[in-house]
Amino acid sequence: MNQTTPQLTRTDAAWLDAHWMPFTGNREFKAHPRMLVAAEGIYYTDAEGKKILDGLSGLWCTGLGHGRREIVEAISRQAATIDYAPSFQYGHPASFALANKIKELTPDGLDYVFFTTSGSDAVETALKIARAYWRARGQGTKTRLIGREKGYHGVNFGGISVGGLGPNRKAFGQGVEAAHLPHTQMAQHDKAHAFTRGMPQRGAELADELLKLIALHDASNIAAVIVEPFAGSAGVVIPPAGYLQRLREICTANNILLIFDEVITGFGRCGAYTGAAAFGVTPDLMTIAKQVTNGTQPLGAVVAKKDIYDAFMATGGPEYMVELFHGYTYSAHPIACAAGVAALDLLVQEKAIERVAGLAPYFENAIHSLKGAKHVTDIRNFGLAAGRTLAPAPGEPARRPFEVAMKCLASGLYARYGGDTIQIAPPFIIEKPEIDRLVSILGDALDATA
Repeated sequence: MNQTTPQLTRTDAAWLDAHWMPFTGNREFKAHPRMLVAAEGIYYTDAEGKKILDGLSGLWCTGLGHGRREIVEAISRQAATIDYAPSFQYGHPASFALANKIKELTPDGLDYVFFTTSGSDAVETALKIARAYWRARGQGTKTRLIGREKGYHGVNFGGISVGGLGPNRKAFGQGVEAAHLPHTQMAQHDKAHAFTRGMPQRGAELADELLKLIALHDASNIAAVIVEPFAGSAGVVIPPAGYLQRLREICTANNILLIFDEVITGFGRCGAYTGAAAFGVTPDLMTIAKQVTNGTQPLGAVVAKKDIYDAFMATGGPEYMVELFHGYTYSAHPIACAAGVAALDLLVQEKAIERVAGLAPYFENAIHSLKGAKHVTDIRNFGLAAGRTLAPAPGEPARRPFEVAMKCLASGLYARYGGDTIQIAPPFIIEKPEIDRLVSILGDALDATA
C-alpha cells in the first residue's frame, strides 16, 4: 500500500462532519466511513490497505482503468505549460485538439463541440441550445421539452425536469416545462420480459407514445426529446429493438430535435464509440462527459449537427458579436482537455471498443447466471453494463440493495446501489477471471441478505 498522509485515514466525527456529501446517506456514512485512498488498474485501495474491485468504473467513467500513466503525464505537462486559460474570446490548442478528436469518434454529422464542465452542465447546455435554436429559426414557441420516466439527466433544473427519477425531483419544486415518455424497462410492463438478454425484441411501440404527447401539446410548442440510449442510473434500462429508430422517425417528421444523453454510454461502454453508433441512430445533439477524460478531470460537452451551429452563426449579427450567450468559467479547461485527448487516444490505440464488444457475451452469461439468485426479480444488460432489480424488503424498498452493496464491499467489490437496483459496469480492461470473481461476490452477497 502506498504511504498516505494521516488526514487520509482520519475518521473522527468532527473531521468528517464538514463535508456534506452528494447522493449519500451522510448520517450512515459518517457513522461507518468507507475511505478510498488509492487506485490502480481495476482496483481501489481503502484506508486499511484492502483491494476493492471497481465494479462500476468509478461512476461509469474510468473504463480504461485507474492511474493510467499516459493521462497522468498529459495532465502534468499541460499544468506546467498553461494551467488555466479563459475560453471566452480566447482559445488554447488543447480544446481544438479535443474537439476534433470527439468529432472523429462521434457519428457523421455531429461536427461541432461545445465544452462544459460535467454531464449535468452538458444536459443543461443542450436543452438551452435546443430552445435557442428554434428561436433563431423564428419558431420561438417551441419551448417544451420531453424526457422519459426513469431517465437521469443530471442534477441541474433542466436535467431534473426532463429526468424521470422521482427522488431527484420531489424536493425541489417546480422545474422546467417538460413532459415524459414511458420507460422501457420491459419487465415492469410485462413480467414475461424479465431476464431479457440485451435488447428486448418487443416494446418498440412505446416510442409511439410520443405521438400522443405531440397531439396534446402540438409540435409547434415542442423543442426537443431527450433520452439516454440506455438508461444507466435507473439500473441499466435497455431500449427495445427499433425503439430509438422510431423516436428518430417521429422527431424528424414533426420537426423536433432529438437529444441523446450519452454521458454514460459515450466512448466504449456499449462496445462502440457511442450509443448512437451501437444502436444505429444519430441524434441532433449529443451530450458526453465521464469517459471522455477517463474520469481524471471534470469535463463535458454537447456535440451538435451543422444546421444547429449554422443557425446561430446566421443570426449572430456583426462578426464580433457573441452568437450564444452561454458558457462556464471552466469550459474547455486546458488540463481537462489534455486529459481528454490522452484518454481518447488510449481508447483508440488499445482498441477498447473492440475489447468491450468481445467481452460482452462472456459478461452477459456471467451476469445472467444470477437468475434465480435470492431476491433477484430481473436482470438487464448491454455491452459492459448490467442492472439487477431486487425484490423490496417489507416497507423499505431501498434497504436491500444497500445491504447487498455493503456485503459486496466487505468481500472486496464496489457495486453501485440505487433505488431497487444493483448496477455493475466494470472497466473495459477487466479480465474474464475477474468477471467471474465479481459475479461470485455478488451472488454470495445476495444469498447472505435477508
